[in-house]
Amino acid sequence: MTVMIVDDEELARSYLREMLADHPEIDIIAECANGFEAVKAAAQQKPDLLFLDVQMPKLDGFEVLELIGPGVNVIFVTAYDSYAMRAFEVHAVDYLLKPFGKDRFESALERAKNRLSEKMPVPAELSAASRPSAHLDRIVVRDGARVHIIPVSKLDYAEAQDDYVMLASAGKTYLKQQTISSLEACLDARQFIRIHRSYIVNLERVVKMEPYSKDSRIAVLSDGKQLPVSRAGYQRLTALLGE
Repeated sequence: MTVMIVDDEELARSYLREMLADHPEIDIIAECANGFEAVKAAAQQKPDLLFLDVQMPKLDGFEVLELIGPGVNVIFVTAYDSYAMRAFEVHAVDYLLKPFGKDRFESALERAKNRLSEKMPVPAELSAASRPSAHLDRIVVRDGARVHIIPVSKLDYAEAQDDYVMLASAGKTYLKQQTISSLEACLDARQFIRIHRSYIVNLERVVKMEPYSKDSRIAVLSDGKQLPVSRAGYQRLTALLGE
């Protein structure tokens, strides 16, 4: 079994190394002190199991898991119990609450071994990674070895492109593997409106609406960008704008 340890605290990583030292069948192939390192190392090393902290600088554990994608088993290791439900929604093997002892660690590791030996597939839908309990305040996008972090407040609009969404922010665009419906579920409906089956717009960016044809309209954004507005989208917009 190949293992990666991801934690921003050296003491925590050292403790996990100590726990794993009793298992010669396990190979620690990487240790990472932050989420960016973890995403890069996981893409290169493709571990069987990830010991993953939740609260880390820049990228948290759920964002790391989202960027890595399906296929890796994960044991979350954290000092906070408030993420437990979300951890199991992303099909975590276990959730180790710091501080934990050897017996609790061995129990979690045994569960991971059983899952791997049974060759149980990791479900592809990482629902909690893309659908947190609160509205998103930022969106992470992986572009090869690079990771972009887009504050939601700076998102102008999103456009559906098959199984991807194109995110427009500050004159740049980013492509993310996610459906537009799942993105919509993550955003604050008071600020982001589904104006068309293929478009979500930041209400703050809309400066006016104009007729396009007999039965359709366009939304004009503050940068001059024009987006199609469906009949249902127009009703949503006017209701929120109080027109």
